[in-house]
Amino acid sequence: MPELKASISIENVVASATLNQKVDLNSVVKGYPGVEYRPQQFPGLVFRLKRPKTATLIFSSGKMVCTGAKSEKEAKRAVVKVIKELKKGGIIIISKPELKIQNIVASGILGGMIDLEKAAYTLGHAMYEPEQFPGLIYRMTDPKVVILLFASGKLVCTGAKKEADVYISVEKLHTLLEETNLIFYE
Repeated sequence: MPELKASISIENVVASATLNQKVDLNSVVKGYPGVEYRPQQFPGLVFRLKRPKTATLIFSSGKMVCTGAKSEKEAKRAVVKVIKELKKGGIIIISKPELKIQNIVASGILGGMIDLEKAAYTLGHAMYEPEQFPGLIYRMTDPKVVILLFASGKLVCTGAKKEADVYISVEKLHTLLEETNLIFYE
């Protein structure tokens, strides 16, 4: 059977940023009435962007969390854009933010069916309890990610800190499944 390449799609990149200063969230609300801020329910303010389509949580401590980006680059662009918007709205930002990618979630298709029962015994660091969850949970150590693998060959990869780690880990898993005859192509 022909060897098929895995198809991978990055679904969400979560990045954190620190402004190293306090932010008056009430002033942000005055400058941007479109933001969501309900301090009695949640201490952060939600600043949504249409392009890139992201939501950034801003806390009075100056910490920010950006979600919804589809790449590392897009996450960085979103944080920079939010800071520009804050400055435009009269919020004084003293220093350049420190940005860190916290998590990348990707989905993928390996192109073949997987024998999860055998994979649970063959792969190290794997857990499969079909009564609890229909997928195999595979904890890869290098790169450090968790892959949820389903019998259909579909997967979800989470925990990556770099986009390259997503591709490396899925390729590694795919190769391992082929070498151990745990993937079957139709």
